Amino acid sequence: MAPVNLSHRRTHNLLLISKLLSLRDTASPLTLLQDSLEQPATPLIKEYIRRAKLSKVHVTFVAFETLKKPDGVDAFVATRRKSPADIVKEVASIYQPAVATGPSRRRLIIIDAINPLLSSRGLDPGFHLPSFLGSFIAPSGPSAGKAEASLVVTYHQDVPALPQQNPYSPPSLSVLTYLATSIITLHSFSHILAQKAARNRSLAAPVFGLEEEQDGVLLGRLDKLAGTGAAEGIVLELEHRRKSGRGVLEWYLLPPASRYSPQHLKEVVTLLDDNVLYNPPMEPDTNPNDDEPKSTFELGLTDRQRRDREGVVLPYFDAQHGDGPGEGGRILYDMGEEDDFDEEEDEI
Repeated sequence: MAPVNLSHRRTHNLLLISKLLSLRDTASPLTLLQDSLEQPATPLIKEYIRRAKLSKVHVTFVAFETLKKPDGVDAFVATRRKSPADIVKEVASIYQPAVATGPSRRRLIIIDAINPLLSSRGLDPGFHLPSFLGSFIAPSGPSAGKAEASLVVTYHQDVPALPQQNPYSPPSLSVLTYLATSIITLHSFSHILAQKAARNRSLAAPVFGLEEEQDGVLLGRLDKLAGTGAAEGIVLELEHRRKSGRGVLEWYLLPPASRYSPQHLKEVVTLLDDNVLYNPPMEPDTNPNDDEPKSTFELGLTDRQRRDREGVVLPYFDAQHGDGPGEGGRILYDMGEEDDFDEEEDEI
């Protein structure tokens, strides 16, 4: 049953990540990307844009930190000196349908970093994070009902959060993780390999970057395998929540963009367990049909030894053959020279 379950898991979860990254069937209206200094979300955002262009999806990039318009983006919205309400109005007015009665269209809205907005929300006491994000997914307007929008938000885990003004309100990260349909946490592949190697040796997993808690250390070392680039790529830790409430947890590996062309249509994301560096194949057994225990002694018998053993007549077989009544079951015993015969005991 194990190989069947593994094959079913591989097929199902690869189809899931393909739907999420390609924005098919609006599988995830709100996706939260949690990156860090060790592994930024830039490669994954570029993969979102590449697949959106292949699917002819309109891409709107809301820039809080990015200064230059990325390649493949249809609309670039700079948020400098703009209030949240102005940002929502500008994003809503950028993309208008060519034909009002046309078929439903799809749209991808990418927010490169939500941290600057969360840190400055104290200037606007009326700011409400769920309403702000919901205005992108379900905008208001005469033609808004025909838009199928997917929102991708990046949150930097290394940026310290400001203290809450209201002690009874939840932290911003808790609100984001509660609203998000899919949560993708990004990890460095080389760090994942180093941590797994330590666990295999029953050692404590190493930490990198700010988690090292050393003065002046912001980025951890990147362990490359002999400089060959075999450990390149980013690890995606996915938590997807279905409409039924059931969650899916899986780890994926996204290879670098240099390994495939921008027009590549075949799925490039693989399961982390299928990677030979993370899960090397086991050495095959020399004789898989041999069920006998391994020992330094020869536990088997040759054909000649087996025939000789079957030809041995044990003593109790002769005792079962008697000529008269009461003879069956008698004990046959031949005295030897070392036996001490006691005549008095025999008479008794």
